[in-house]
Formats: sequence, structure tokens, C-alpha cells
Amino acid sequence: MPSAYTARLKLEKQASGENSGTWGDLVNYTFNRLDASIEGYQAVNVAGSANVTLTSNNATTNTNDSTTDDQVHNRVIELTGTLTGNINVFTGDVENSFVVFNNTSGSYTLTFGPTTGTGVLLKQGAKTLVYSDASTMFDVMADLGDVTGTSVTASTGNVIATAGYLQVADDKGVIDAAGNEQVLFSQAATAVNYLDITNAASGAAPNVAAVGTDANVSISLMAKGSGTVQASGNVVSTAGLQTMFIPAQAMFGTTTNGAAAEAVETTATRPELKVLDFDPSTAEYAQFSVAMPNSWNLGNVTFQAFWSPSNTDTGDCIFGLQGLSCSEGDTADAVFGTATEVTDAGIGTVEDVQMTAVSANVVIAGTPADADYTFFQIYRDAADGADDFTGDARLLGIKLFYTTDAANDA
Repeated sequence: MPSAYTARLKLEKQASGENSGTWGDLVNYTFNRLDASIEGYQAVNVAGSANVTLTSNNATTNTNDSTTDDQVHNRVIELTGTLTGNINVFTGDVENSFVVFNNTSGSYTLTFGPTTGTGVLLKQGAKTLVYSDASTMFDVMADLGDVTGTSVTASTGNVIATAGYLQVADDKGVIDAAGNEQVLFSQAATAVNYLDITNAASGAAPNVAAVGTDANVSISLMAKGSGTVQASGNVVSTAGLQTMFIPAQAMFGTTTNGAAAEAVETTATRPELKVLDFDPSTAEYAQFSVAMPNSWNLGNVTFQAFWSPSNTDTGDCIFGLQGLSCSEGDTADAVFGTATEVTDAGIGTVEDVQMTAVSANVVIAGTPADADYTFFQIYRDAADGADDFTGDARLLGIKLFYTTDAANDA
């Protein structure tokens, strides 16, 4: 009875009475091929631009060489050399699996696969696990990416933890392509509270929530050193530019050259204008005071005047503002800071509401500090020839702009 051969490794299965005197060599060959297929390593130089076929000694067709080891039956194949063109490395049309290392150089592609089937493109420098069904070579790592050392990179697709959590060591996290830290995760002992981040459908907002064992869980955002926690867009509260409106009713005309407080009835039971009237020929003044919020950064302020014309003239009206900040124990008998002025043309219609542009910076005199009491003086610069509005300028109030460097006044 003639010998038979295994389907994949082509190991000779000796029939009774055959190969007298040579069966020992064939058995040793079988052991060698099993050893290579399980643990064998073979480096193959594929330099150049020509396709390469891994050597395969097939005992069914090459009986005189059946005791010689080959390349294709090794478990690990390292492909070396400098490529000068795109090449294919053929494994023959046989079922097999490989750990293959594309250790070539040169900017060319290397496709690894069956002689008459479909191969896989091996990334240069990558170690990849592949298997063949005799017609198609499959890349086992395709869905995961490249595994190098302790790193997992999903160059295509996703890294998915199907059974539960992705675990990150303490003080480790996410790095960018250059290896720089982007997000760092730190561990608290016996942690029970954590963040829950939820995405959202169209028209809804994603959510970052504090959850955990405790009934009440806050979220803490901490800046480093003198840094600040900032937010952009429309936010509820943040450090940045803030405003407060001071109506004319909260002001008073100064004892000397003071603006006159007036009430202007439009139509009965409609809005009335509570104003301070500033004369067109004489500079007049009004004052108000504010205990500025502790969140104020103690810097410059700006303002916008809201007013209404007393006649239909369209000439220019000039409003100015100056300030003085006093701490506890400071005298209020001090000089205001340099005034900043803003010009607005009459709108031409009595009882219309007008708004000037926002002024340039107003420097507050004194040495502003938290909890200060700050005096402001607003005036109409009627003595300036550029102010040629012919009627009284009826001040409705001003919007004061100031910058904060804290989210609250604590």
C-alpha cells in the first residue's frame, strides 16, 4: 500500500512494510516539519522588485527532497531587504497561518498571500498575524490595528471593549500622535463618585453629569496656579466681560452744575421717561456709586449711554464718564480719574430711545481693591464745540461693562 500524506503539512503517513531502511529519516523529517510549523522562524531576503515564492518541499511531488526543511512551513517569517518596487510574496496554495514581520525598507508595497489567490498588504515595520484558506490570506489584526510592544493602535476601525471597561493605570491616559499627553486619569482611593458622559440626538445637548454613591455630587474644575477656568459660547456664569445697568433714577445731579431730574410723560398709562436732563450750553454732571463685585478684576471699565432727545435736532451729543475707587479708610475727597467720552448723534425724533456706542476704557482713579466703594461721575460736555445737539440730552441710564476674573464673589 503506498504512503499517504497529510493535507496541510504534507507529512508522509507510512504504510505498513514500506520505506524499509529509510523510515527513520522520514520520521525525523516529520518531527522537523512539526517543530518548524509550531515554533519555527525563517528570515527571507526579498530585496529588489521581483515577486518571491517561499520554498516548499512537498513530499507528494518531490520525494527525493522530502527530508529537507523549507521556508513556507515555518511559523514566523521575517521578510528582509530593500525593496525597489512593489512585490508579492507567495506562500503557495496551501492552508497555513503565519506570524509575519515585514522588516523590509524602501517605499514600496509588499503583498503576502497564496500564489493564485488574494493576499494582504503588510505594513512596513509591522508584525502581523495572518492565515490562509489556500485561496485567500486574511489579516487577523485588521480590526484591531497594529500591536507593537504594549501599544494597541487602531489604524482602521475601532478599539472596542466588548465585555466591559477599558482600564487605564493610575496617572495614565490619552496621548496624541506625537506622544504628548492630552488627557490624564488619576485614581482616588475607594472612589465611589465619577463622571457620566452621555451623547444626544439632534436638537439636544450632550451631558456631563456627576454620579455615584453619594446623594449629592458636585463637579470640581480646577485650574493650575493663577490660571482660570474659562468657557466659551453662551454660558450661565464664567469669568469674563460682565455688565450692570444703572438707571437715571439711581443717579443724582451734582450740587454744582447738576443735571436736572425730570419725568417725561409720553401718553397716559404708557412708559414714562425718568431722566436726567443735560443742558445744551453748559456742562452738567450727575453721579452714582457702586460697591463693585469682588469678582471684578480691578481693571478698566467701559460704558454705553442710553438717552432720549428733547427735540428733533440731529447734532452730536457728547457724554463722558470718570471714576474713583475708595477702600475702607480712604477719603472720598479725591479727584476722579481721567474722563472717557463717547459721541452720539441725535436721532431726530422726540421720545425715541437712543444708545451710544460702547466707549473706550475708563481708568478708575485710586487703587481699586476688592470690596471697594467706587464713585462714578457722568456729564455732558456741552462746552466742547463738537457737541452741537441743540436740545437737552435726556439720560435714561448707562450700561457699565467690567471684566471679572472669578466666577463668584466669594
